[in-house]
Amino acid sequence: MKSIKISIPSLMDNIKIIESFIDNAREKYTIDEDIYGNIMISVTECVTNAIIHGNNMDSNKKVELELALGDNEIMFTVTDQGNGFDHENLIDPTSPENLEKTGGRGIYIIKHLSDEVKFEDEGRKTILTFYM
Repeated sequence: MKSIKISIPSLMDNIKIIESFIDNAREKYTIDEDIYGNIMISVTECVTNAIIHGNNMDSNKKVELELALGDNEIMFTVTDQGNGFDHENLIDPTSPENLEKTGGRGIYIIKHLSDEVKFEDEGRKTILTFYM
């Protein structure tokens, strides 16, 4: 399995570095246009969550992104240096009682656009899988 990694300080401006990383991967590994959009939205949302919620926008803390390419899948692993979160008990942002609340939408989007989502290390590590 081929893999490439990037590490960024926890600054929102660095999302453009992540977007370039995904664009470069699309060209290098011929990622299908059909899943490219889902990858771009999911991975940038996941990195944004890691910067804001995981590392509390502390630029001394890093967010790591690894892309691993298998025969029929591409996996993105996002790791932050925060305290993790309770990924088992997230609110459903689509249920009527939660529509006014903020929060929970990012992970909801990630779960719907990725083929598979796994949380490890108490939520500090998120693995997004897309089938090709």
